[in-house]
Amino acid sequence: MRLTTLACGLACVIAFAPSDARADPVAALYTSSGVTANPGQFSIQGTTISLGDIVFNGGSDAYVLVDGLAAGQNYVFAFNATDPAGNPWTTITEEILDPLSDGHDAADPQPQPGYVLSGFSTSNNTDGLSFAWNSALERSAAFTTGGHAELFVNEDTNQHDLLQFSHFSGGNTALITVGLRDNSGDRGFLVRLSVDGGTSAPGQTPEPASVLLLGTGAAWLTRLRSRKGSQA
Repeated sequence: MRLTTLACGLACVIAFAPSDARADPVAALYTSSGVTANPGQFSIQGTTISLGDIVFNGGSDAYVLVDGLAAGQNYVFAFNATDPAGNPWTTITEEILDPLSDGHDAADPQPQPGYVLSGFSTSNNTDGLSFAWNSALERSAAFTTGGHAELFVNEDTNQHDLLQFSHFSGGNTALITVGLRDNSGDRGFLVRLSVDGGTSAPGQTPEPASVLLLGTGAAWLTRLRSRKGSQA
């Protein structure tokens, strides 16, 4: 995948990472129009990756590019999702998209869904990427007003690695907490966040007005481009 092409095809780029060690995990949030995040709230502490507060307008989606996870380590992946009253939705879906460069894509369905970005594919049972399945980590969407969203899971087929939380309504905010695991380690993969059928794909998103890089994000993007180039 050409990361420069991906960055130019999406509305905002925010990268964040610990500043003291390159071995630590890093992540970048690529958002299409209709998604608002606060980069000042992003953090990675030990095995917890937090995106802070994210507002999703109905039909929107975002792609979180994660890299540098330790092999076989379970990580917590969390954010506060707000369903705005003015442009509401009812379900939010998290789906893992694995890199084509890892060579574990023979079982993937063809053709791929239109929302899968170039250089990635839907996750299957042989690629070693998962929402930390059978790890006993929490996976929930807890509403700030009380109660939990209902969870639908598709993790044991070659079709998807997907979690979907439902019963949101306009004005809801929920803390969404799931696990992430990369059995091989140190792969750049995507977590797609979508609400009520967001369909962003290359060629369908507006040109970005700006690109914002924080922390060691620029160095990380350079390293990932170099690594992908050496595998070509």
